[in-house]
Amino acid sequence: MAEGRKSAGEGSGNGGASLVQRIAAIRTAEKLPLFLFAASAAMIFAFAQIAAAALTGTARGFDEWVLLGLRVPGNTAEPIGPRWLEETMRDFTALGSTGVMTLIVIIAVLFLLMTHKYSTAFFVVFAVVGGSLLNNLLKIGFARPRPDIVAHGAEVFTPSFPSGHSMMSAVVYLTLGTLLARSQKEQSVKLLIFSVCVFLTLLIGFSRVYLGVHWPTDVLAGWTLGAGWALLTWMLMLWLQSKGQVESDR
Repeated sequence: MAEGRKSAGEGSGNGGASLVQRIAAIRTAEKLPLFLFAASAAMIFAFAQIAAAALTGTARGFDEWVLLGLRVPGNTAEPIGPRWLEETMRDFTALGSTGVMTLIVIIAVLFLLMTHKYSTAFFVVFAVVGGSLLNNLLKIGFARPRPDIVAHGAEVFTPSFPSGHSMMSAVVYLTLGTLLARSQKEQSVKLLIFSVCVFLTLLIGFSRVYLGVHWPTDVLAGWTLGAGWALLTWMLMLWLQSKGQVESDR
């Protein structure tokens, strides 16, 4: 009986150990798509929550508090800080403009074509154009007016939600940054590239709120949806690479 219990215990222990071993044996190549899927799902869920708050008006208090907090008390036409800071923010916001990002994407695609990475070049165009179409459709669908409680520090021509600068900077800079980072061997270099891309995305979004052309929730929605789209397209590219339909990053 003791032997039977011992054997059963050993069998159970081996079963448990084999389960742990099977989990530990999952290769990095298999873990990464799972992580990307979970992260993109989290970003899309966050976007849905922000969109619901914007539609129902429950985010109005937060939006006004942040916008007015970035203005001189008693003068909603004047952003806080020295005069040069406002001009600098206009420079930063231009990094997320359609013209600048189109130029960056064209240069990146030409480089990929010249290095014979034709499928990767097509993939970059797909990611950027798809993200742009999604952003424009959402702007039309939500049709949220621009902030009306502060003066605008830049020209705007489209509806407010979600922020196009925030979303497209996340799509463009994170997509291109990921391609560049994956071509490097040193982890420190990868981290630097990714950090710069994230910093640029955050800086561009903040500049839109500072200049008074977007509600804060517009920018938060743009960041989350742009990051979610970039993660989804990256996951698709990894899958296509595993099938040999997209060139290796190296």
